[in-house]
Amino acid sequence: MQLPFKFAGGSTASPIDIRARQSRMMEYDQPLVWVVILLMLLGMVMVYSASIALPDSPKFAEYTNTYFLTRQAIFMAIAALAAAFVFRIPVATLQKGAPYLFIGTLVLLVLVLIPGIGIVVNGGRRWLPFRLGQPSEVMKLIMVLYAADYTVRKQEYMHKLTKGFLPMALAVSFVGLLLLLEPDLGAFGVIVCIAMGILFLGGVNAVWFGGIGAMLVTIFVTIIALSKFRRDRFFAYLNPWEEENALNKAYQLTHSLIAFGRGELFGVGLGGSVEKLHYLPEAHTDFLLAVIGEELGLVGVLVVIALFYWIVKRAFDIGRQAIAIDQTFAGLVAKGIGIWIGVQCFINMGVNLGLLPTKGLTLPLMSYGGSGVVINCVGLAILLRIDYENRVLMRGGRV
Repeated sequence: MQLPFKFAGGSTASPIDIRARQSRMMEYDQPLVWVVILLMLLGMVMVYSASIALPDSPKFAEYTNTYFLTRQAIFMAIAALAAAFVFRIPVATLQKGAPYLFIGTLVLLVLVLIPGIGIVVNGGRRWLPFRLGQPSEVMKLIMVLYAADYTVRKQEYMHKLTKGFLPMALAVSFVGLLLLLEPDLGAFGVIVCIAMGILFLGGVNAVWFGGIGAMLVTIFVTIIALSKFRRDRFFAYLNPWEEENALNKAYQLTHSLIAFGRGELFGVGLGGSVEKLHYLPEAHTDFLLAVIGEELGLVGVLVVIALFYWIVKRAFDIGRQAIAIDQTFAGLVAKGIGIWIGVQCFINMGVNLGLLPTKGLTLPLMSYGGSGVVINCVGLAILLRIDYENRVLMRGGRV
């Protein structure tokens, strides 16, 4: 005869109840999956709404009204397949492969700069042939894995400059150099935040951390100061409504702000945006949030912000849980994914709302683009895998 098990507080449960609870612990994080699916589906609807009028312009005259919708649906299907595959890879395998993945992605960043191989679009050499993707998007995810692996391997040296901090700083600097040659200052900013965030969470020396932070700020200011194009954009952002700026460098920003203004509380209605009718450039990519603001209003924007906040918070919760059960690499990766998604969302939303200078960064999971959607889903699949392994280990199993 099997006696019921008595929990603290006096409640009891039979062995069958215990097995049922253990079985439920083995399930994947369904709320996280549904939030990701909701954001992707909403993004697909808004991409269709933002791009439906593009074929009316000469630049997109050969496209159909559903061109971007169809391609986004294909990207999402590929992303789902890639995520399902990556979810089956143990975290320990990712840790072993992190240095090699980092080197491989560095090679891709070099290849994209070679004339005849890298594809130039809108003045930037960021794409591989046949639109195979942007290595800079891949590097965001790989930097999460590499920085977490480096922090774990060098844990005893994290308070030393030459053996702990300096090698990682040199690696990030080399990545930054390659990205600035594309040029892609936005991706460089995100990658720096990822690396610095993980090093900070890993216990890097506070003095070195503060010093490198000040140095990075100096580097970014210098880059802006030495580039007339970036300098003009920055000053235009400070005063976008000046006539010369509004018709030139701040054109996207002013029309983005007009879109938010028209949306007011509940928006003008799905499909009712005026700014997407050739007034707001790249409305289906970098400025998708502006279309959401115009058509769905403040309420729609706040829903999107809340969903992304939930993902970031969940990533940090999963990371904290992993570290608590001595899975330091997994914990740092989970938090790194949270930093990546959070920083990129903050920059994209800040640009759309006029809080930050205009920069070409997409809204994760929602904006049009194959590389971004696929890499975002792969990163979140790794997060789900970490959560799954946490549940297995807490149950007493092995992964």
